[in-house]
Amino acid sequence: MLYEAYQAQDDFLGPIRLMAETVRGWLGQPWLADEIPLVRGAAAAMELVSHAGLSHERPDFAIKSIVSDGREIAVSEEVVASHPFCNLLHFRKDPVREEPTILVVAPLSGHFATLLRGTVTTLLADHNVYLTDWQNARDVPLLYGRFDLDDFVELVIRFIRLLGPPLHVMAVCQPSVPVLAAVSLLAAQQDCCQPASMILVGGPIDTRANPTAVNRYAEAHRLDWFERSVITAVPVRYPGRFRRVYPGFLQLAGFLSMNFDRHVSAHWRMFRDLARGNGESAAATRAFYDEYTAVMDLPADFYLQTIERVFHRQDLARGTFRVRDSLVEPAAIERTALMTVEGERDDVCGPGQTVAAQALCSGIPAAKKTHHLQPKVGHYGVFHGRRWQTETYPKVKEFIRAQGQPAG
Repeated sequence: MLYEAYQAQDDFLGPIRLMAETVRGWLGQPWLADEIPLVRGAAAAMELVSHAGLSHERPDFAIKSIVSDGREIAVSEEVVASHPFCNLLHFRKDPVREEPTILVVAPLSGHFATLLRGTVTTLLADHNVYLTDWQNARDVPLLYGRFDLDDFVELVIRFIRLLGPPLHVMAVCQPSVPVLAAVSLLAAQQDCCQPASMILVGGPIDTRANPTAVNRYAEAHRLDWFERSVITAVPVRYPGRFRRVYPGFLQLAGFLSMNFDRHVSAHWRMFRDLARGNGESAAATRAFYDEYTAVMDLPADFYLQTIERVFHRQDLARGTFRVRDSLVEPAAIERTALMTVEGERDDVCGPGQTVAAQALCSGIPAAKKTHHLQPKVGHYGVFHGRRWQTETYPKVKEFIRAQGQPAG
């Protein structure tokens, strides 16, 4: 009933948002809005109402070109491998250049991979970039079966083998755990496709270190509470009808509640900018929230196993993480260099949780391990925004360049 109640509310508000957008178009006419400040204020209010909803459709990356070494280079998207729950997306540059290849593993945590648009754009200047483009679980028919945490690990292994060496892998937030598990299993098998380097960014490797509100919330509730309270079935109208999911609208509500005052202030500033005719500033805020409120549902099995194995039991940190029947041993990694990145003000994955991977990967020589704590940024600032571009990324780039060609 949870999803049906949300859908009924969304259906009710849809015409209201459409009407608000129509009225905004009328009031926003320059000959009217420029002359009467009160009309600009009404138009601003209508714009906020028209955008006061969620989208369940993946936005476009819209990366058509990038500038590198002072030259504009065309970029096109190409799906190079498909899976019911994920496409492997290649951002192909023309002309093709000899550059390090990097696989960016996006989080499967309620937002589309387009949330990493800024991350990808920055990386493209110097790298050949591939990205996991996760599908909205409510659009995946039941005939494709279930998808859990072990499936995630195995899919990462499949993509690493497909791209082949030399390859660098970057996990952003939640996939730090399955990526570390995947690389550990490849190392244990002495697989020739072990990546040259692994960059873990703001990931919950050990949630016992510096626990955040997110960690405390997960630990305060039993697994059966999560299954009863937040897992629901997809309504009949969607392709994934009857699939059990953790709805994206619940995940977004949780994120918003963590910094509610900040989001209210941002919308108030956007209203004032619109009312004052400061369209550029308002457009930047609107673009962020259009992306932020585009949500996707997660497969229930993946979500529940992540809660249990990452947040409740800390299996990876305690040395008990298994994929199917294989024990994951990070100490087996010797050839793959490791970089961990954390944000000083991260309130989702606190400083200390990601760097824990350094101790777990005891087989990697010290010369091939590094850690970067980025000052003055929260969770999203670790992989997005000005400090990512000017302070964190240069260190990531230098780290990747230092690895060169992996040993055969």
